Amino acid sequence: MKLIPFQDGYRLLRKPLMTIRRYFSKHVDGAVGSLQTKTSPSAVERCLGQPSPYTHTHLLKPGEITPGISQDEYRDRRNQLMAAINRSVSGRSSNHVVVVLSSGTMYMADDVPYPLRQNSNFLYLCGFQEPDSVLVLENIHGRDLPEHKSTLFVRNRDPDRELWDGPRSGIDGALEYIGVDEAYPVGALSEALHKYSLRDNLVVWYDFFRTTGVHDAFHQDVLSHLIIPCRSKGSMINIIEKTMHSIRVMKSAAECRLMRKSVSIASQAFAEVMKFSRPGINESTLYAKMDFECRIRDAEFLAYPPVVAGGDRANTLHYIANNQLIHDGEMVLMDAGCEYHGYASDITRTWPVNGKFSDAQAELYGAVLDVQEACIDRCNIGVTLDQIYSFMLTELGKRLQHLGIVSPKLSNIELYKAATRYCPHHIGHYLGMDVHDTPRVSRSDQLQPGMIVTIEPGLYIPVTDLSAPAKYRGIGIRIEDNILITDEEPQNLSQECPKKMGEIEAIMGTL
Repeated sequence: MKLIPFQDGYRLLRKPLMTIRRYFSKHVDGAVGSLQTKTSPSAVERCLGQPSPYTHTHLLKPGEITPGISQDEYRDRRNQLMAAINRSVSGRSSNHVVVVLSSGTMYMADDVPYPLRQNSNFLYLCGFQEPDSVLVLENIHGRDLPEHKSTLFVRNRDPDRELWDGPRSGIDGALEYIGVDEAYPVGALSEALHKYSLRDNLVVWYDFFRTTGVHDAFHQDVLSHLIIPCRSKGSMINIIEKTMHSIRVMKSAAECRLMRKSVSIASQAFAEVMKFSRPGINESTLYAKMDFECRIRDAEFLAYPPVVAGGDRANTLHYIANNQLIHDGEMVLMDAGCEYHGYASDITRTWPVNGKFSDAQAELYGAVLDVQEACIDRCNIGVTLDQIYSFMLTELGKRLQHLGIVSPKLSNIELYKAATRYCPHHIGHYLGMDVHDTPRVSRSDQLQPGMIVTIEPGLYIPVTDLSAPAKYRGIGIRIEDNILITDEEPQNLSQECPKKMGEIEAIMGTL
């Protein structure tokens, strides 16, 4: 066995326990060779609390935490955040502590958990997929940001719980697989937060107003042991969400590949749902078909409760009951997407359930499609979503006049208001790890390469709208695609999803 030099041994006595463990892992365990592997495998050579290159060779390459995303990229993301924090304080010397919580396990009934959906900011910074965890980033004394120390607080290994719930990564897994600098049991969190609060010239970065999607008990711990003590002594406390969203909105090459796959899966699933449609089918059946087609193409689950709205129900924008029959002659509006390794797609298509557009349906659909394609063409660098939204309303107004739905005598302002009546939502939103991704990034910000947005105009004419021509009443149409902003032309990631009327009728076998 390799001996520890005296000087190293003296330094280790002054280090935290996890640093000692990292030293032994690096300098001692390796010297044991095959004996260590057989009797006590390293964390990366056993089942962890998430897929790894050891257990999921079909998904992950060595060095990857998420398919296509390496330890190095996650480390770069943490550096990006700390660099942004440094810029925000103009390089002033302070003790910065960033706290990001994982999601907690939610239960639908006693001992019946919901599938975990990890907090997006937490997942973005470290890729750790277990609940009941906390990531802390802090600057290193005497060194300039973005250099920092990363620490994960995680659940201990527990054979009894792992018998029921599956393997846990534990402290060694967090260190070896996730690649943070230190790791501790999550039971040590309260004491650690208290110690952070005692630091002089402290700046805390924590989203204390936002409780959705984070661990409730840990949130209270942070408030009690860090935020309140720091407020009482006058320390600065900053929200981190806006800074995080400004980073997350710009997708890396690896993220774009995952987004392409997510959108492609959903696009192919839509085509299968269209083929499966027929008069008299239940909305719930189409919901199930969409879910099935996404999952067999390796999506983890649907990205959100889908809208599957037949007939006049399409005029309820967030209709998710999905429990009615769709009758012959009606259209079905489906707004759905899937999640693929943490990245969401979001597509909407509207089609006649019998496979053949009526004249009135074709007139409305053609108007929405023309506007949508014109809006996609405007997804260029320097343009804003708000500008595209304004363009959408202007163009929809013209088509409403052409179709005789509104008066041709309306002024420009009146026409603009009429368009908002028949399309009461925005042109789109940012898309990424969340469906409505990075909401703290304004729609008035200029589009930049690496951003992904949705473009989704619609026209909604409820059956109760007696001012509209009778042939259009009860029809709601929305068409939504996922657009990647590039240095050149915008790329429609969902272009393989049938959209033109001829394509839809052909795929449904009625052309």
